Amino acid sequence: MRPMGPLPPAFARQQGALTIAGEDAAALVAAHGSPLFVYDLAGVAAQVARFRAAMPAAIGLHYAIKANPYAPLLAAMAPLVDGLDVASGGELERALAVKPAGAVSFAGPGKRDDELAAAIAAGATLNIESAGEARRALAVGERLGIAPRAAVRVNPDLELRGSGMKMGGRASPFGIDAEEAVAVVRALITGGATWRGFHIFAGSQALDAGALIETQSATLALAARLADAAGVAPPLVNLGGGFGVPYFAGDVALDVERVGAALTESLERRADVLADSSIALELGRWLVAQAGVYLTRVVDRKVSRGETFLVVDGGLHHQLAASGNFGTVVRRNYPLAVAGRMGAVGEEEVSVVGCLCTPLDRLGDRVLLPRTAEGDVIAVFLAGAYGLTASPSAFLGHPAPAEVVVG
Repeated sequence: MRPMGPLPPAFARQQGALTIAGEDAAALVAAHGSPLFVYDLAGVAAQVARFRAAMPAAIGLHYAIKANPYAPLLAAMAPLVDGLDVASGGELERALAVKPAGAVSFAGPGKRDDELAAAIAAGATLNIESAGEARRALAVGERLGIAPRAAVRVNPDLELRGSGMKMGGRASPFGIDAEEAVAVVRALITGGATWRGFHIFAGSQALDAGALIETQSATLALAARLADAAGVAPPLVNLGGGFGVPYFAGDVALDVERVGAALTESLERRADVLADSSIALELGRWLVAQAGVYLTRVVDRKVSRGETFLVVDGGLHHQLAASGNFGTVVRRNYPLAVAGRMGAVGEEEVSVVGCLCTPLDRLGDRVLLPRTAEGDVIAVFLAGAYGLTASPSAFLGHPAPAEVVVG
């Protein structure tokens, strides 16, 4: 038997039938079909409220919509946050549908000229990722007769210790190396761009409050050094995010309140050049992951050479991360449960596998569950972030799952 990760707090004490924001999971599947993603908007709002209570009032909150761009969820999120951060022309369109362009920023390497033009024409901020992109943005702006709103994304000379995905302290396609950033800032300003500041992202999926505190302090210091060297204060410093959620056995939830208290102290000590700069954190996963549940029905139960398999009508084509094939070095089990028997004692060791013709399609590897039969619904938790849009949904031509918001 292999352990599963901890159930999110909203579900950990439930007994019997699983409910999501008061809605019965089985009824939701009956109404919308299986497989099904369910997103609890009240849960998302509660995470935003927790962030606001924990962080200094001066800190802005941006939502990185790559975590979950589902339109009804995005529309509910927009009024709760100060900005939306996008990484493609398609995400830009979604963001502009719910938020003014001045509150939208566009990061990511390899922006096409048509994407640069769309952002510049709309008035969104471009987080410039290279000297070449800076030249292209200025050229597009000149052609349109519009000054680009431009910030510089910095590849910092530091990394977020213990993060699941390190984004700094090494060669990277993301951002401009810290030692080259000042030259690009000057080129943008000289070229007529409207200077918007720095975007500095050192890593993601961190559960260690001490590591985040250390990184945020170092990031503020780096932004101050770059601003002093460039001779111009940044209107905004985006410190990135990195707040993780506990997916796996042994993971402990991030102490967000400790991070907020330390950030308050860091802001009080910030360099004079940053005195009038707005400071923001950019979060995605931490805001939405725990509010999502993926529901998928058991269509077959079989035993092969002593191992019991529950074959479901979903799989990695919808929930790649839960299968262990989305940036996880060692495959570990997400939390999952039989939706009709929450809190029940485990009775058998089973593997929950999807309907695809690949051995990689495994949502639960030798997990302990109550006795499960064909027709039962399996709930995979922490499905609110990097679910459907981060999965190979076209693989083998299975129908798309439904998505629904509740709460």
